[in-house]
Amino acid sequence: MDGRLLPGATVLVSVVEAGTIVRAAGSLNLTASAVSRAVARLEERVGVRLLDRTTRSLSLTDEGRNFYEAVKPHLAAIEEAALTASGTTSAVRGRLRVNIEPFLARVILARRMPEFLEKYPKVNLELLMRESLGDLVTDGFDLALKCGDPPPTTFIARKILETRVITVASPKYIARFGKPRSPADLQKHTCITLWDWASRRPYRWELRKGRRVVEATPSTRFLVSDVGAMIEACVAGTGIAQILALGNRNLIKSGALVELFPEWSDERFPVYVVHPSRRHQPAKVKAFIDFATKSIRQAAK
Repeated sequence: MDGRLLPGATVLVSVVEAGTIVRAAGSLNLTASAVSRAVARLEERVGVRLLDRTTRSLSLTDEGRNFYEAVKPHLAAIEEAALTASGTTSAVRGRLRVNIEPFLARVILARRMPEFLEKYPKVNLELLMRESLGDLVTDGFDLALKCGDPPPTTFIARKILETRVITVASPKYIARFGKPRSPADLQKHTCITLWDWASRRPYRWELRKGRRVVEATPSTRFLVSDVGAMIEACVAGTGIAQILALGNRNLIKSGALVELFPEWSDERFPVYVVHPSRRHQPAKVKAFIDFATKSIRQAAK
């Protein structure tokens, strides 16, 4: 093995995760020119171009992406091995970047973060709210937490749970416009629909009772792209909405929202954790997956 590959690989990973050579230089305590030279030397030794650089941006080439995906887990494993050998009391440390569904961040995990950060004081956590999964490796994420089935990918996707999809309205709305008696009545009411960034169209409404499925076509007067805004508008009496039971049970229990068709709520919506590799998984990733899984399942009870 060429021992000179390791320093170059470390620099390349830092550049990809930082997003720019200047930011990577700051984290490595090097000059930007030194980082550029290290990447150039690595490319010369590997024999292929790994980064496409312009004055304003940089991106991995196909060969660079393959190299990065293969190397990053091993660098994390080397770091953990060093921590273990040195007798460090906890290997759960370092920068942890999580691509998270905005709904999961706001409604469930944000309020529980003090517990995680207190338990793992050597972790620098970045919860970045994004609607789409994207490319975790290229975007520098360690893992993702997403609602809905993930798109076809080579990443590891594990289902945490499934939650009910329920149709709700506020008492204020019902008092003004009446309560629909069946899914067919939704066409006569104002409905709040949610934009689906993946399909680039509003989410389709389905109501299920056992094997029976009714695809509702609500009258859409109010379209939003944020789940939190949809729920707030529904509580305010703007219209009828379909929401997840996960994280919203308190709104039903308190009477802020009324479930309209309990017998038509057999549709299930999954929550997944997605990460690049099952092998050489850093301790910080394992710790966060365990914490998030426990928190989300507790919120579903």
